[in-house]
Amino acid sequence: MTVSEVLRSWLRPRLPAEAFAWLDAAAARTGGGSPSDFYLAFGSVPRKTGRADLSLSPEELTLADATRPGWDARAWTVDQAARTLLVLSLPSSDSAKFVGVLDTLFAAGEVGELVGLYQALPLLPHPAAHAWRAREGVRTNMKAVFCAVAHRNPYPAEQLDENAFNQMVLKCLFIGVPLDPVSGLDRRANPALARMLVDYAKERWAAKRPVSPELWRPVGPFADDAGFLALERVLTTGTPTEREAAALALSTCPDPRAPELLRQEPATVARIQSGDVTWAKIAGSA
Repeated sequence: MTVSEVLRSWLRPRLPAEAFAWLDAAAARTGGGSPSDFYLAFGSVPRKTGRADLSLSPEELTLADATRPGWDARAWTVDQAARTLLVLSLPSSDSAKFVGVLDTLFAAGEVGELVGLYQALPLLPHPAAHAWRAREGVRTNMKAVFCAVAHRNPYPAEQLDENAFNQMVLKCLFIGVPLDPVSGLDRRANPALARMLVDYAKERWAAKRPVSPELWRPVGPFADDAGFLALERVLTTGTPTEREAAALALSTCPDPRAPELLRQEPATVARIQSGDVTWAKIAGSA
């Protein structure tokens, strides 16, 4: 199935017949190449479809990932899916024209529209052409829009350069949103990110402010001496959740001192090995 076919399969049983017929006709007009019809339809979507959660089943979520690896639409709403279907109906053979239409939408979009557009980035044609737009989303002060880029979205890990990806991860911690939903976090973690996060943790400690236990996830595999010493501090002085996070990070740490340090926490190591301590659980309890 194509992405558009998947979206239709979700929307058809969730919309009244009249609303689905309107969306079908609007998509057909969009495919005919009329930008004015498209902009009008795009703005009218919530009034026609409502804003209910899609509430996708496990089977539907599996279909999404099979159709486009990494596509996670568990937080999508009906109007976001409908708007994405309209965007995918746009003629796209000319990259510049396609991006130009998107630019108009982004420039005029309210928060709900922007969330939907950023969530749709991994589904759009000409993927490399949207990297600068994703960087703009990372810099936004609107938390909902930022999370549409950073959370459950494979696009940043696939298309952002190292610096932009690292800044996105740091901003998650800075504004207090979890790291676990960042797609590709472990794959894109890197030494520069580890150093950046350790420096950030030291700044927080100096100001006597708490440090998210999730911060140590990208640090462990790339911990230098400063990173190892920071993890040692957390393991010996942190809260129970912080100590679990430090142990989990140290279990991936290449420093030859890490195994000896972990031997001091046999119970936590056993829970890590049994799967009772995971980053997802730490994110839920942080």
